[in-house]
Amino acid sequence: MVLSLEQRGSIFLVAVVCLLVVGICAPFSGHDLQRMMQIAIGACAVLYGLSVTRVERLVDRPTALGLMLIIGLGLVSSMRAHQPLWALVEVALFISCGAIAVAFALARRQGGQSLDRALIVFVVLLCLIKSIQYTYAGALAFISAEGRLDPDLLLSGFSNKRFYGQFQTLTLPLLALPLLIPTLSRPLKAAVFALLCVWWLIAVGGGTRGTWLGMGATGVVLAVLGPWGRRWLGWQLAAMLGGLLLYWLVFKVLADYLGIEIANAASDRLTTTLSGRGPIWWQAWHMLVERPLLGFGPMQFADIANSIAAHPHQAILQWASEWGVPSALCVAVLAWRAGWATLGVLRERAQSTEWADLLRLCLFAALVGALVQSMVDGVIVMPNSQVWLALVVGWLMALHVWRTPQTGQLPLAWGAWKTLGLLAVGLLIVIAVRDVPHIARAQQQYLSSHDNMLQPRFWAQGVIAR
Repeated sequence: MVLSLEQRGSIFLVAVVCLLVVGICAPFSGHDLQRMMQIAIGACAVLYGLSVTRVERLVDRPTALGLMLIIGLGLVSSMRAHQPLWALVEVALFISCGAIAVAFALARRQGGQSLDRALIVFVVLLCLIKSIQYTYAGALAFISAEGRLDPDLLLSGFSNKRFYGQFQTLTLPLLALPLLIPTLSRPLKAAVFALLCVWWLIAVGGGTRGTWLGMGATGVVLAVLGPWGRRWLGWQLAAMLGGLLLYWLVFKVLADYLGIEIANAASDRLTTTLSGRGPIWWQAWHMLVERPLLGFGPMQFADIANSIAAHPHQAILQWASEWGVPSALCVAVLAWRAGWATLGVLRERAQSTEWADLLRLCLFAALVGALVQSMVDGVIVMPNSQVWLALVVGWLMALHVWRTPQTGQLPLAWGAWKTLGLLAVGLLIVIAVRDVPHIARAQQQYLSSHDNMLQPRFWAQGVIAR
């Protein structure tokens, strides 16, 4: 039986949903499982792409040429790197994320508006599951607490609470979409608002300042994007205040009543310190100055051992120091062009109440928040964040309204892209097969000699320095 393109897209999306649920909601989940989940999603995306013979354009010619230039510069930089294989793995990750974004765009175009609703239902259910996990862990902690409780221990499914915060930055904007739908019933809106308040409670308890920075910047941007942008901001501010109230009632009033001391309280994180980022920013800057044209090679920041991190927690510095300044400028120009084009569509349809237009607004908000957070955090490094960024970008590509008539992709270019994706995912699978059986032992060896702290990059133990 030959499946239609729409059916193949549905199979791809079902596979992605299953992998994301396991990677995010499983109690045993963490960085390494999420990296394997990402590789599996990349493989599904490439297989789906291979079944598509002809598509309408997803990007314009300058964007396609820019992407090819970035990949070409990345390959040249990899050949000059101290560890070329790991550098090529980073380039393969970039290509696989592109393949995932393209697959989401193709699936959305085939599935139409019904997939927009399915996406939001999935986000709501995912946030609901995580909220139930948090609430259940909190109830057990209060019952069994012996005078002291750490809210950080209530966060599950992520190796680090900052990775959880990145996930929230990408989902908080989308979770507000049902509240913007005029036809949605009041009971459903009340339920979604309650969930959004709990989601903000978890953001407050997690204390990821990058999430606050990203959401704050997003609020400023959306405030000037018409009435629906301001309504989105109003709902987010109301839910944030609700989350703060819930946090105060649970971790202050109830904790004091039960005589429980709260460790790592949210108020303890209201600081302006760089939390150790200064030295790694300087390291990235010195790398950039030493090799400005091609950088040290993708992922090669992790090849220079330090006591803090295997990436600089700053997207621009990371890309410029590893891939080179020309590549970083090319990425910045493409990001600016894409953002400006999306902004133009948002302004033109500022009064629209169509699902697609409201979803575009929320997707744009998620993208802005994630990009702002990437200036102080490893959003472009962590596997789950990379997958969600690809989802957001792919969906925006599918929803984009072109000013000129769409034309089919050049068969040669489409064929070259599919071949590139196949090679990239193949390399990632080879690395996973090579490393996964030995991950636990390698981590234990590293922990025994490095102050019991892992530094994530490709794997949770991400330092590749020999």
